[in-house]
Amino acid sequence: MIIAEIGTAHGSSLEKAKELIDGAAKAGADAVKFQWVYADEILHQNTGFVLLPGGKIPLYDRFRQLEMSADFFASARDYAHSKNMLFACSPFGVRSLKELIEIKPDIIKIASPELNHFPMLEALKSAIDNGLETPVVISSGVSKLGDIEKALDVLDFDSESESAKQFTLLHCITSYPAPESEYNVRLVKTLKDIFGINTGISDHSLDPVLVPVLSTVMGGTCIEKHITLSKKTDGLDDPVALEIDEFSNMVYSVNQTKAILKRYGEEEGARIAIKQMQDLYGEEKVRSVLGSGVKRLAKSESANYGRTNRSLHFLHDMKKGEIIKESDIAVLRTEKVLTPGLSPEYLSTVVGCVLTSDVSSGSGVEWGNLLSK
Repeated sequence: MIIAEIGTAHGSSLEKAKELIDGAAKAGADAVKFQWVYADEILHQNTGFVLLPGGKIPLYDRFRQLEMSADFFASARDYAHSKNMLFACSPFGVRSLKELIEIKPDIIKIASPELNHFPMLEALKSAIDNGLETPVVISSGVSKLGDIEKALDVLDFDSESESAKQFTLLHCITSYPAPESEYNVRLVKTLKDIFGINTGISDHSLDPVLVPVLSTVMGGTCIEKHITLSKKTDGLDDPVALEIDEFSNMVYSVNQTKAILKRYGEEEGARIAIKQMQDLYGEEKVRSVLGSGVKRLAKSESANYGRTNRSLHFLHDMKKGEIIKESDIAVLRTEKVLTPGLSPEYLSTVVGCVLTSDVSSGSGVEWGNLLSK
């Protein structure tokens, strides 16, 4: 399964979305993926700024510009189907998840920063319990092994059950771009062995071939990579995305690797494919990209741990002595300038607590702010 991550590269234009779908189809992708954005499900308004080709703007405002209707995504789904491709989409909260399920996507994708969005994962689990059979792909960038375990526990993943086939876990590095040398691609096999789950890779590196091919060699069954019409356009991920010809090169290289593995068997095929990569990139480069297979934060993403993934934040200024209601806090990404808060797993614990001090809008919820209920 090769997924062309369109994300928000459509820039709010259905025509551009269709151009991107056309490009993905031409490149040989099996699926296209979109992002169902509501800014207030992702960020606080005070989260900071992002520098784009058009200038420096508040990141929250940029996400607001990318909010689209359910009709937009349904049209994109139908157009993808007309091109014989599957439609995948990432929700970013309970609201977008429910609306996504209503349009019946082919794949639901949980992005890396939402790996610890426990309220959304619980809503997804509830939908599965009520008969939802849509395949679920989960990315694991900027996470530790225990974070993955918690997410799979919330989803009640059981490697021994028939429903295990519904899930795929993608190794990922949440850095834009992600250095190939930090990708530690052996983790594709490690995670499969640890959790008994189908695995693959979400690749944010700039090279179109090396990481995807090595992921295939390590037994990966799914590759996700950003696609764009031009790296010079103003999409948030366009600078690290593959243009159509580069994406086509990736698909060809992966298919060639699959053919080698099928012809020569896994062990001998892997040796041949790795040797091909060594001839192209050098032994030292390939060795560094394969890595140790031990799960740890990559250097390029370690500073983002707790900032890119979710935590609890106050939605407005509050005074000492006030009782915290569920409407006072939200599960958000910290991102640029705010202070990370408690893990979303403590949401129900925090609601009903009394504030021990004044707090400002956007600040992370900390134990020091709280008196028990």
